[in-house]
Amino acid sequence: MQGSEKSSRRGRRSTTMGGMPLNDMPWWRWRSNVRSALHMLSDPVFQHETWLTGRPGYGDVTDAVYRLVEDTWLDNWSADKYVGTIFRDAQEAALVDVAVLRVLRIMHQVGADAPVAAYMEHQGWPEAVQAARDAHVRLAAADGEDPDVPPRSLEVLAIMTGGPDASA
Repeated sequence: MQGSEKSSRRGRRSTTMGGMPLNDMPWWRWRSNVRSALHMLSDPVFQHETWLTGRPGYGDVTDAVYRLVEDTWLDNWSADKYVGTIFRDAQEAALVDVAVLRVLRIMHQVGADAPVAAYMEHQGWPEAVQAARDAHVRLAAADGEDPDVPPRSLEVLAIMTGGPDASA
């Protein structure tokens, strides 16, 4: 993996691509996926206007949770394990851990295949959204981005990260 990530070498600060920096974090692609998930999970207006209406191109709650934990295994261990590779410091990692735990607790209670409304109606959802917001704001600020811009589509994320859906 490291050979194909020449633009993300440690110590080299590069320019932005589609607004998201190709920064000095060695695993910036994973950071991009985590940030995308946190962004969507932290924005109630987005959730109502996009997820509840089934607007294509943004997935749903389950897709966001998958992006949050798929490569990182944050459902199995602490984000602290990734300080210096995905996360800049222990505070970023701690905020991500809180968000992951709150979102996963709800996912396990309502089920991974539950409709979006089941998540949003869960009594713990506001706390999960706030935890995701806290983490999202911290990561976005560290990357020099405005945390209040609307979330990017999954297609844009794939293009930015060179993911498998980049040519879709």
